[in-house]
Amino acid sequence: MLYVPRNLRFLLCRPLKSSSFLLSLRPFSPRSFSSSSPMENNEANNGTKSSAFQFNKRRAEGFDKVVKTKKNLERKTRKLNSNTLAYAQILGTGMDTQDTSSSVLLFFDKQRFIFNAGEGLQRFCTEYKIKLSKIDHIFLSRVCSETAGGLPGLLLTLAGIGEEGLSVNVWGPSDLKLLVDAMTFIPRAAMVHTRSFGPSTTPDPIVLVDDEVVKISAITLEPSLSEQESCGKSVVYVCELPEIMGKFDIQKAKNVFGVKPGPKYSILQSGESVKSDEKDITVYPSDVIGPSVPGPVVLLVDCPTESHAKELFSVKSFESYYSCPDSQTGETKSVDCIIHLSPSSVTTSPTYQSWMEKFHSTTQHILAGHQSKNMEFPILKASSRIAARLNYLCPQFFPAPGFWPPQHVTDFKPVGEFSSSNLGKSIPAANLLKFTLRPYANLGIDRSCIPPQLTSSQVVDELLSEIPEIQDKTEEIKQLWNRQHNKNGSNETDLPSSLKNIRRDDMEIVLLGTGSSQPSNYRNVTAIYIDLFSRGGLLLDCGEGTLGQLKRRYGLDDADEAVRKLRCIWISHIHADHHAGLARILALRCKLLKGVAHEPAIVVGPRSLKRFLDAYQRLEDLDMEFLDCRSTTTTSWASLESNEEGSLFSEGSPMQSVFKRSDIPMDALPCLKNLKKVLGEIGVEDLISFPVVHCPQAFGVVVKAKERLNSVGETIPGWKMVYSGDTRPCPETIEASRDATVLIHEATFEDDLIEEALAKNHSTTKEAIEIGSSAGVYRIVLTHFSQRYPKIPVIDESNMHNTCIAFDLMSINMADLQVLPQVLPYFKTLFKDEMVEEEDADDVAMEEAL
Repeated sequence: MLYVPRNLRFLLCRPLKSSSFLLSLRPFSPRSFSSSSPMENNEANNGTKSSAFQFNKRRAEGFDKVVKTKKNLERKTRKLNSNTLAYAQILGTGMDTQDTSSSVLLFFDKQRFIFNAGEGLQRFCTEYKIKLSKIDHIFLSRVCSETAGGLPGLLLTLAGIGEEGLSVNVWGPSDLKLLVDAMTFIPRAAMVHTRSFGPSTTPDPIVLVDDEVVKISAITLEPSLSEQESCGKSVVYVCELPEIMGKFDIQKAKNVFGVKPGPKYSILQSGESVKSDEKDITVYPSDVIGPSVPGPVVLLVDCPTESHAKELFSVKSFESYYSCPDSQTGETKSVDCIIHLSPSSVTTSPTYQSWMEKFHSTTQHILAGHQSKNMEFPILKASSRIAARLNYLCPQFFPAPGFWPPQHVTDFKPVGEFSSSNLGKSIPAANLLKFTLRPYANLGIDRSCIPPQLTSSQVVDELLSEIPEIQDKTEEIKQLWNRQHNKNGSNETDLPSSLKNIRRDDMEIVLLGTGSSQPSNYRNVTAIYIDLFSRGGLLLDCGEGTLGQLKRRYGLDDADEAVRKLRCIWISHIHADHHAGLARILALRCKLLKGVAHEPAIVVGPRSLKRFLDAYQRLEDLDMEFLDCRSTTTTSWASLESNEEGSLFSEGSPMQSVFKRSDIPMDALPCLKNLKKVLGEIGVEDLISFPVVHCPQAFGVVVKAKERLNSVGETIPGWKMVYSGDTRPCPETIEASRDATVLIHEATFEDDLIEEALAKNHSTTKEAIEIGSSAGVYRIVLTHFSQRYPKIPVIDESNMHNTCIAFDLMSINMADLQVLPQVLPYFKTLFKDEMVEEEDADDVAMEEAL
């Protein structure tokens, strides 16, 4: 009997008439559907031809996860001495795209602390060799997508390392547990120890960590409900290192006080007095030990609004840190460094400045909030270098990135240290800037790790030096482009009618992320932006860092405009590399449209995604409607049409119970009707989800445009775009892709890794191409490449006559589809010296987890 995975079985229901194509489980000849596992099928293991579509049945049904026992958290500590290394370091100053909060690393020899984990943190740390696998504690200054957008990916990485995963404490204000509980897609969640705290019931800060290495306390700032706006509570973290005892003077103890070498030296060093061996006196520690070195104090301050800044003045526990405390009852503690995570709009306000003035003039202020200088040079240099090289080679598919405006390259002047008589020393943060805490002799700013600046002109100069012939290749592409576009489109025999003289403002596919499992140096995780220009846009999948990628492609302002115009976001399945950036996009859209008449964004995804979004909305307004992918299948749309054609199945009618048995739950009907209206407004005729073979509730999608006028005023059929999501080759993808204009298909593995593709229910390059060719697709775009292929995947060019490889920030206008396969050989020239790189251990762990 034919085996059908659980997430495909609903397709066997009675088909209803629809204006769209019908999806069925009709086997694609000469293959049939099979549940053979890679371990059971020798043909699959050998990579030979098989008579069946093969996949990992247990993974498709969600039974491949291994539940591991909870591991007790063991804190790594070490008794301090004068040589202990300790510093605070800036990680990603809100990124170059200003879409997240800055992160800070507090480093000790045997212990690591991270403050804030915005999207892109993992990618930044991967590039600069900062091992997040050694993190013991994560602290959030606020619980929102800006500060915690990278937390799901980070927790997934830690959970996937080693036999049992790595335990981590996550600290934050009282609503933190809501966030972690919402992330039901994180396996082995027992590794996450949530430590939430509320406002202190005493004037003292709340002590979170207190060991031999550091004491970390929290001070919560909670404006009145009328002033909280959308930012809620925020936290000031106080990090205090213990004092270092002064040097023991052996000669003084022996010659002056008559204490012989031996156990009494240890007693004195422990702080107790002893009797002299040679004199009738008591020897005190202060007699033979020099003055102690005070422990450095670092404050991390996050005031997202002026309302929070006003609360700083009401916190009594700050008084002991001021240079002239209001209360003389306590001892003043000198603050060595304050890292300001607050945005520049707050730090430059008179309220905030007057609070800064309360600290000693020797206090070092590091301004790590969003600064305009962050946009002047990219911080993810590896991917930026690739983007600049691709732009030089083929600007038609790789427009100049938005993060390198020409004026910034020519007019940039480094922002140096500035100071005033009242505010002490203040400097803008820089990526990897350090403030050294130990050894005490080196206390202060350390710029030695700040990466050098990178400009696009430098990248091009490097490219021409390494590959001199690339200049000729660029000219060849230009000539090729001109030849293709000078032809009369109506005479192109192989050109689909939907592309005849198509307008350039019709549709453009922007591949924001083309990697799998987790962000890497060169490829971000999956996201595809469908730019419909004046009509708005769609987003297909939304992995971590999608907002940052939008800003790198379009620049800050234009990316915000793209987010404003987003009408629908479609999510293929509930793996973090496909949806972890969703909350950040929705939260920003809500903020940008505040006070403007608008409709909520429609999110279409697997039903398990709704649980995450519903839980998350208790933390932050996402302003969205949710629709299950199953409510957007062919039969569901047909059910809606049947309901709209007459009153037979309408609500309250005798036949309503029949309608309830269709694919559309009654509570989803209003949202589905709203989606139909939105699609009509943006010129889309169909948005149809179809099940694929990857994991439970995994889907692909068809987007089909309405008829439209081309550039010469003729009416042409609408284009048809298909996106596979993550999947093994299956009949549903072939059926959905019949005669598509373009198919975007995952190609996670090279052809020789068929066994791994089977085990993880992914496709190889050859399999993806065969799917498109079998369905008569005009153009195939391969994406979702494994971490094994950091720059360009292993491909067999003989099969690529209608196919191209996707790169991050690649923009494919529908008017340019005919040229697409012809530029592939030029990409191979660009990467001719690039070898497949060895994967990082953390990357391997993450890919295994997914």
